[in-house]
Parts: sequence; C-alpha cells; structure tokens
Amino acid sequence: MIHYKAIAKVMGGLLMLLGLLMLPGIGFSFYYKSGDQMPLIYSAFVSMAIGGLLFFSFSKEDQNIRKREGYLIVALSWIFMSIFGMLPYLVSGTLTNLSDAIFETVSGLTTTGASVLNDIEALPKGILFWRSMTQWIGGLGIIVLTVAIFPLLGIGGIELFVAESPGPTSDKLHPRIRETAKRLWYVYVGLTVLCTGLYYIGGMDFYDAINHALTTLATGGFSTKNASMAFFDVPFIQYVAIIFMFLAGTNFTVIYFGIMGKFDRVWKSDEFKAYVLVVGLIIIGLTIPVFFIGGLEFEKAFRDTAFQVVSLITTTGYVTADYTSFGHGLTILFFLLLFVGGCAGSTAGGIKFIRHLTFFKNTLLEFKRIVHPRAIVTLKINSDRVSGKIITHIMIFLLIYLMVFVIGSVMLSILGYDMLTSFGAVATCLGNVGPAIGNVGPLDNFSFFDPFTKVLLSAIMLLGRLELFTILVLFTPYFWRAN
Repeated sequence: MIHYKAIAKVMGGLLMLLGLLMLPGIGFSFYYKSGDQMPLIYSAFVSMAIGGLLFFSFSKEDQNIRKREGYLIVALSWIFMSIFGMLPYLVSGTLTNLSDAIFETVSGLTTTGASVLNDIEALPKGILFWRSMTQWIGGLGIIVLTVAIFPLLGIGGIELFVAESPGPTSDKLHPRIRETAKRLWYVYVGLTVLCTGLYYIGGMDFYDAINHALTTLATGGFSTKNASMAFFDVPFIQYVAIIFMFLAGTNFTVIYFGIMGKFDRVWKSDEFKAYVLVVGLIIIGLTIPVFFIGGLEFEKAFRDTAFQVVSLITTTGYVTADYTSFGHGLTILFFLLLFVGGCAGSTAGGIKFIRHLTFFKNTLLEFKRIVHPRAIVTLKINSDRVSGKIITHIMIFLLIYLMVFVIGSVMLSILGYDMLTSFGAVATCLGNVGPAIGNVGPLDNFSFFDPFTKVLLSAIMLLGRLELFTILVLFTPYFWRAN
C-alpha cells in the first residue's frame, strides 16, 4: 500500500521551498525596476499557499516514506516543480504558450539548458534570474536540497536520496543522510560564491556574475546573453568557466575530500582519474585540428576546444564557438561527447563516467574470461569488488539509454524533422546538455519545434535527469502491486 498522505506532505514542503526560492528574483526585480515584481510575487504566493495547505494538512505521523514512496515522490516532485516553476513565465507574459513554458522550465530544472527564447536579453531581470535559479535548484537535486534544509522531511530521506542520486553509486559523507546532504550543499554553495567572485573580478557585472555562477555550478548553461559565453570574450572569464564546469562535473564527494585535505581519498577514485585523463586527452587531441582548420592563434584554438569539450562532457552547454563549423569529422566527434556525461554524484547529466569505466573494464575482463574460462575474474572499482548485480544494472541502463535515444529519434523523424536534427535534439535532451547538431546546433534554439514535440522533449529531459529507472519503474506492474 502506498502512503499518499506522506507523498502529499512532501509535495507541500517542496512547493513552499519553491516559493521561497523565488524571493531573490523578486529582490532583483525591485532593485533593477524591471517591472516583473508582481508576476513573481503572485507565483511565489500561489506556490507557498498550495504547498502550505498540503504540508500542514497532514501530521508528522503521516510521513511514512519507504522505497516505493521514495521513487514516486522523486518523480512527482520534479513534475510538480516544473508545473509551478513555469508560473513566472506565464504570469509575466514572457512565454504565452503552455508548451514553451513547460519546455523552458523543465530545461532549467533538469539543467539541460535548451531554450525556446529568441531574445534572452529582452527578458526582465527578475524573470531572467528565476530562469538561472531553476537550474541551480535542479543542479544538485531537488530532493537533496529538501533533505538538507527541511528536517521534518528527513524521515525516509535515504529512500529519496538513493532514488534521485545520479549515477550507480551515492557515497555518504556521514552516517546520517541529512548531514551528507548538508555537506554536499555547503560545497555547492561555496563553489557558487567563489565562482561569482571570480566572474566579477574578470569583468562581469554582479548580476551577470551571479547568474552565470548559478548555471555554471549547476552545469546548466543558461546565460543572460544571446551569444552565451561568447559574449564575454575575455580569456580569464572563459578559463574560470572551464575550471568550474570541470569541478561541477566532478563527484562532489571527491571535491569535499579534496577541500578537507584527504587527497588519498581523492586519488582512490578510479572514476575521477578516468575523468581527468579522458578530458585531458580529448582536449589535446582536438586542439591540433581546430588550430589548423579554424586558422586561429594557438591559445585561442586551445581555449575554444577546451571550453567546448568541458562544456559538452559536463553537460553544461555553454558555447564560445560554433563547433559545427570545424568540419564534419570534428562535428561528429563533438556530437559523441553528448553521450559521455560527468561523474556520478556531480551536477552533470549524461551517462556518467562510472558507467563507461565499468563497461570498459568489464569488456576487457570478458576477453580474459574467454581465454581462461575456469579463472575467477572479478571486476574492481576503487579497489572494491563490483557485484554482478551492479554490472547487470549498468548494462541494462546503457541498453535502455540507447533504446530511448533510437525511439525518440525515430519519433521526431516521423513528426517531420530531418535526421541530424532528430538525433541531435534527442541526444542533447536525454543527456541534459543543451546544444547539439542539425537545427539545434550551438547557435540555434528549440523554438521552431511544434508544441507536441516540445512536450515530448521535455519528458525526455526528465527521463534523462532521473536516470531512466526512477521514471520507468513507475510504469511497471511490480511497482503498484500490494506486495
């Protein structure tokens, strides 16, 4: 039996939190006199009022959250946050089409960064800040934020944390799950503040600095400028962005250990070592052809290559150059980066390095098993044995990921879109990246899609952000059976 009262209470807490998070946007709106105060105030009031009604209608005893409720709460929380998160767009008239508002909000919360807005710089300051805030909220995870801030919602927190945590592993920094969530958010907030300061030192004004810091650490990619990061053609700013995008794509547990001086724990992570090695080799490998093809100075070629590689691998989606202009071969290589993803436990989307690493190691060991069929061959990650159950889980995830990509691409092709655009749109939405290829390249947006396609791509974004299983398990008969 599913405890719907517990679910309703948590939904209420989330909506109250959403309303509170609209307050900074209201502050910026008043400061800059951008005229969007009332739409934001109305949206915040509606969210907090409905959330308060749900939250206070049920007692503490109604908070019986088990694994089944955990998965349902995580799925519903992202849907509820998307529905109420689009109120500022609709009330202010920034977006008048429901499918556009859904797409922009889901893209923000899932940190995809794809947009239907044609003139971002024309948006009021408060709405634009809310747009950036949606990515920051979704970056480390809505449930992780809730578990960290609302102790009353901490009951059953482990079920919520596991259901939402990106990647096949979710290392705990503390035996109490709420303390783990808090420490992750301390790191997240601290890096955001530091990034804001460095952007400001580099020449951004405070408003642009804080907006870009929010979306950099969230690996979201929303910008306050139509040209994205290309607008800030300053080496210092772009190198700061590269560094913080890379950090945001790193497991936050690893970053925490690094901050605490536990470097042995940092280098124990096979995933982190693979992340550093692969990103470094790809940057080195692609800088040379970009240098010769683009006719740029070497530093500029290196910076553009490093920026695009890190941005795509970490699924941030910022752009400083049109990588589709580097030739068909390099375009394909950059497209393949959409399927990489950052580390598990980071704010990045995508498949995640830990899954690629496990797949690669298991493939090599399979050749050893073929040659030595009687040998006992075990797969190890971080010097720990990986169980067959986890290996199977990862293999199934990769297969389902490929199936969703193929089915989604076929559906878009049937709807009348060309092959490159279909492949690019589905790949970038499923991986929560932003730019892709075809008509959704780094200089384009998603406004030309019809309403049905926008809703479909929004669903794919949610599916990718919640790592497939959290959503798909709800459509199985096993989930709804009493026992």
